[in-house]
Amino acid sequence: MRLPSVVLSAGRAGLLAGLLALAAALPAAAQADQSWQTCVGPASSPEERHAGCSAVIAAGSEGGRRLAAAFCNRGHALTEKQDYDGAIADLDQAIRLDPAYACSYNNRARAFAFKGELDRALADYDEAIRLDPKFALAYNNRGDAWRRKGDLDRAIADFGTAIRLDAKFALAYDNRGFAFHARRDLARAAADYDRAVALAPKDPMIYLRRGNVFRDMKKFDRAIVDYSEVIRLMPGDARGWRNRALIWLMKYDDDQGIADYDQAIRLDPTDALSYNNRGHAHLAKGHRDKAIADFRKALELRPGLADAVNGLKRLGAAP
Repeated sequence: MRLPSVVLSAGRAGLLAGLLALAAALPAAAQADQSWQTCVGPASSPEERHAGCSAVIAAGSEGGRRLAAAFCNRGHALTEKQDYDGAIADLDQAIRLDPAYACSYNNRARAFAFKGELDRALADYDEAIRLDPKFALAYNNRGDAWRRKGDLDRAIADFGTAIRLDAKFALAYDNRGFAFHARRDLARAAADYDRAVALAPKDPMIYLRRGNVFRDMKKFDRAIVDYSEVIRLMPGDARGWRNRALIWLMKYDDDQGIADYDQAIRLDPTDALSYNNRGHAHLAKGHRDKAIADFRKALELRPGLADAVNGLKRLGAAP
């Protein structure tokens, strides 16, 4: 299951690549101004970028592509701030000012995609690619839109084009690996994740997704290595702990599984499946009261969860 943070990750990478391409395309004189630097600089936060681009726009000294760029980058900032309608309004203006600027279509497509308007997103990605056939980021992002529409073949083709255009595009390998996994082509998924890890070794989510592939391949020891790396990179996130816990249970190591679920629940006490799975580990260990408590908590969080209901029935306990 792909987590929402992967879609957001795609967006963040898109923001960085778009801004770097933009800054390189503009004259050095424009970049000397601090507001402009903040508007286009890859290190700017969304709040800083919004303020910098707003200052450029309010000054009234720019026109043409440079003014379009300011609206485009402010649209980026608004997308990152989850103001999708505001972002689309700015990107509409960027396109009116310079209808041949591919980045604006790519960024508006992103905002449409976050709103769930995938057909409008696809139309904008198509236009971005028509204007710039070597725009690897647009192919990657269009691939993600196709994936969300359930067209894995088109998604994989677009991710492949992005990789052909930019062989070091870690996100495109990551996304294609996810699509291969969804298609149950586990060997190709693992190979793409291997390449993504090599290119982005500090991205915990790639290890998480590769661990999921190894889990489905029943390569449990390799899955544990990947989930352990997730825990090392982000120890305060429950996902590494609960995914590793599940592998311990699959290896019939209930003590290790319970210990990891303890950590996962401490970090995310709202996850019903962690309580349910820990309940089964307690059941296997003969911890009747703890198993009942966990199954009941799982049902409190997710009423009707069949596995928890069945666990209580095995114990002769009421929900």
